[in-house]
Amino acid sequence: MRPLVVLGDALLDVDVDGTSDRLCPDAPVPVVDLVRERRRPGGAGLAALLAARSTSEVVLVTPLGDDPAGRALTGLLEHEVRVVPMPLHGTTVTKKRVRVAGQSLVRLDSGDGRAEFSPLTSGVRAALRSAGAILVADYGRGVTGHPEIRALLAELAGTIPVVWDPHPRGSEPVAGVRLATPNLAEAEQLTETRADAGELAKRVHARWKADAVSVTTGAHGAVLAEGGQCTTFRPPSGVVAKDTCGAGDRFASAVTAALLDGASTADAVAAGVETAARFVATGGAATLSTVDDSPKPEAHHHGTSAFDFAARVRARGGRLVATGGCFDLLHPGHAALLRQARALGDALVVCLNSDASVRGLKGPGRPIVTARDRARLLTELASVDAVVVFDEPDPAAVLDRLRPDVWVKGGDYADTELPESAVVRRHGGEIVLIPTIRGYSTSRLVAAAEGA
Repeated sequence: MRPLVVLGDALLDVDVDGTSDRLCPDAPVPVVDLVRERRRPGGAGLAALLAARSTSEVVLVTPLGDDPAGRALTGLLEHEVRVVPMPLHGTTVTKKRVRVAGQSLVRLDSGDGRAEFSPLTSGVRAALRSAGAILVADYGRGVTGHPEIRALLAELAGTIPVVWDPHPRGSEPVAGVRLATPNLAEAEQLTETRADAGELAKRVHARWKADAVSVTTGAHGAVLAEGGQCTTFRPPSGVVAKDTCGAGDRFASAVTAALLDGASTADAVAAGVETAARFVATGGAATLSTVDDSPKPEAHHHGTSAFDFAARVRARGGRLVATGGCFDLLHPGHAALLRQARALGDALVVCLNSDASVRGLKGPGRPIVTARDRARLLTELASVDAVVVFDEPDPAAVLDRLRPDVWVKGGDYADTELPESAVVRRHGGEIVLIPTIRGYSTSRLVAAAEGA
C-alpha cells in the first residue's frame, strides 16, 4: 500500500504540570510549583503521529527549523513517521500550557516560523507523488499558500483522496479535494453565519470546490454535505471526553486512513467520528506526550520491590499507572504504548507475564525471550519505572496489590471485558485503552522470520 502523506505546519506542544495552593503576594494570581514537563508534536506533527495509529506508513512533509524546538520536534516524530523537511523562515512555533489539576491556567506561545516559498526540493515532490492519500493539516503558517504546493495538490486531487483540514489563517482548499473538514467555529467564521451544522456544511460546500464538506461539532459528531445531501454522524453512546485536545487531528487522520483503505466518504467520516470520540475519551493528545522530568527512581525487576516502589509513589501523592502483557520481542508498537501510558501519570509499572503464563496463552513455542531478559529490556526504556512478573493467566492478583490509579491496555481490547477490570475499579482506578500502531505484533514478526 502507498503511504499516507501529511502535509502542513508542525508545531511543538508543551504541557507544564504543577500544583498550586497559594496566591502570589503582589498580584491575585496563583503560584504554580512545577512538577514535570511533557512534550509532543503539535499541528501537522500531531496529525501525522495520529495517522500512524491508523495505517502502517506515514510521511510528514513540513517546514522544520534548526533550533532546539525544531530538533526536539524531529526527535519526537522520527521513530513513527518519516519526516521530509521543507525550509522554515524564523523559529519553530511552540505552544506551552501551564496546567494545575488537569486545568489550563495560561498558554504561552513563542516562535515566528513560517514556510518559505522557495522552490520545492525533489524530496518533497517525490514524497507527495508517492502518496496513496494526502491529509493537508493547515495550521496557518504558510504551507498551504505555497504556489508549487497548491499546483501539485490540485494535480494529485484528481487521482488520489486529498483531505483538507483548514485553518482560519490558511489558504482555501484547491479544487477537487475529496473532503474538507472545518470545525463548527471555522465554518461560522468562513460563512459569516451562525446556523446549524447542516446549513453551514451546505454553504461551505457551495463555496469550496470540494467533493464533500464535513463540519465537525465536537461531542455531537459531524455533518457531511455531499451530493446535495446532508448526513449526521454521532459518536458512540457512553463515550465521554476527558481532554478534547487533538480531536480534530484524530478525526482528519482517521478519515484519510479510511479513504486510503478504499472506504467511501460517508463510511470514512463515520469511522473518523468514532475514532476521534474514543481518542478523547482515553485522554486525547496528552497520551502522546513524552515526560521530561527528574530522573526516574531505580527500576525494579521483581515482585516485592515493584510493590514497594508503587507504595512510595502513592505515599508522595503520585499518580501510578500500570500496564501489562507478554512483551515478547519488543517492537515499536510496544514502545509507543509504554510511552503513552507513562504520560498518563507519575510512574509506570509493567505487569509482565512469566514464561509459564506466556506458554499458556500463546502455545509451547513461546516466549521467544525469557521473562528475565524481557524484564531487563523493559527497564532499559525511559518510560518504564518498574516491572513485576506474574504466573497467572491474567494480572488481577498483581493489580490487587499494586492498586494503580490507571490501568492501560492496547486499543485492540476495546470490545473485550478485561478480567482484571473489577479489581482495578474496586480500588478506585480507571481503565484507559490506547490505540495500537497497526502493522506491529510479535506473532507477525515470528511468522515473517519463519517465512524468510
